[in-house]
Amino acid sequence: MIPDPTAFLRQLFDRAVEVADPMRSLAGFLPDRPKGRVLVIGAGKASARMAEAVEAAWGPCEGLVITRYGYGRPCEGIEIVEAAHPVPDAAGVAATRRMLALLNGLGADDFVLALISGGASALLCAPAEGMTLAEKQAVNAELLASGAPISAMNTVRKHLSRVKGGQLAAAAYPARMLALMISDVPGDDPAFIGSGPTVGDATSPDDARAILSRWQIPLPQAAKAALDRSGVVAPQDPRLSRTENVIYAAPAQSLAAAADRAAPFAEVRQLGDRLEGEAREVALDQAAMAIAIADGLRSGDRPVLLLSGGELTVTRRGDGVGGPNAEFCLALALALQGHPRIHALACDTDGVDGAAEVAGALIGPDTLTRASGAATALSRNDAHGYFARAEAQVVTGPTLTNVNDFRAILILPPA
Repeated sequence: MIPDPTAFLRQLFDRAVEVADPMRSLAGFLPDRPKGRVLVIGAGKASARMAEAVEAAWGPCEGLVITRYGYGRPCEGIEIVEAAHPVPDAAGVAATRRMLALLNGLGADDFVLALISGGASALLCAPAEGMTLAEKQAVNAELLASGAPISAMNTVRKHLSRVKGGQLAAAAYPARMLALMISDVPGDDPAFIGSGPTVGDATSPDDARAILSRWQIPLPQAAKAALDRSGVVAPQDPRLSRTENVIYAAPAQSLAAAADRAAPFAEVRQLGDRLEGEAREVALDQAAMAIAIADGLRSGDRPVLLLSGGELTVTRRGDGVGGPNAEFCLALALALQGHPRIHALACDTDGVDGAAEVAGALIGPDTLTRASGAATALSRNDAHGYFARAEAQVVTGPTLTNVNDFRAILILPPA
């Protein structure tokens, strides 16, 4: 019996976020504190919380971590710097420069702990030689609006950077490095988490050019020249021989925790933790699936819960304020047309859907009647605007973690 579908879905999302909290999970992956010099570095929306967890286990440490504005945490020794996301700013550039200076001159007896989570692509910012921050910002904004999958975006970012694609780890050599990561990418490939600053990369500048051409992303002249001088580090490069990369938290774990929480109340069907694609198109597919399931349920049957994760994208068509989770919900609501027995939630586990301080949205049978202009809002990419009017936004504030999208569709049987 699920008396309040909205509260039920929100509880599942909160459980998914809770499981990914670094204070609950990181310590088990830390070795004993090495003897000699220990330096902690990191970047991402969860990195400050990760640093807090490290100091809870090891005590005060030397280091520097870059996180999103509002996502800082109190640390005794590790300096926490806040910078902009998803488009980088001068604060991120300055902090990255200081981080590289800390790594310069380390020896073979030194140990570096790197804390990497989603968001590091923007926060860890060192434009390629010859590029300005403004040019880097312009390219990043075009990538975000293109609808390209995260793997494609990160390939381009690597070749326009002096720190991504293994270059951060190479800068620390010959020190030993352990990189602990929270995955926010479909497939959990460490090379794409934060654009892989500690992971070698086998892509070429030509691969980046092909992506730019496919998604019609313009490049400033300086960026075109920078591609020819790409410093991405190959996987077999000896400077990476002393680096170990470990993913210790991933979307599948959060989906499993939500499924366990839901299992006493509903039949749970996992659709996968690595879904990609245009948010509104995935919504149409899942709406059709949900309607078919609803049509097959009979009075007395158990509710059915569809869970999925991954990272959907939005191709910018209008001038509204939106994000992939809210756009998924709005397209889903339009496809369901007020179906009386289907409810859904889609949120980003970092608390930020797109560039808005909103995690996502909830929908139910009354979604389209709570505010007017749903179809117009979708055409303008204004899903956040619509759900604000409908009073159906999910606002969490900084969650201090990031295992990407969480989607849950609840299908109830007839009374």
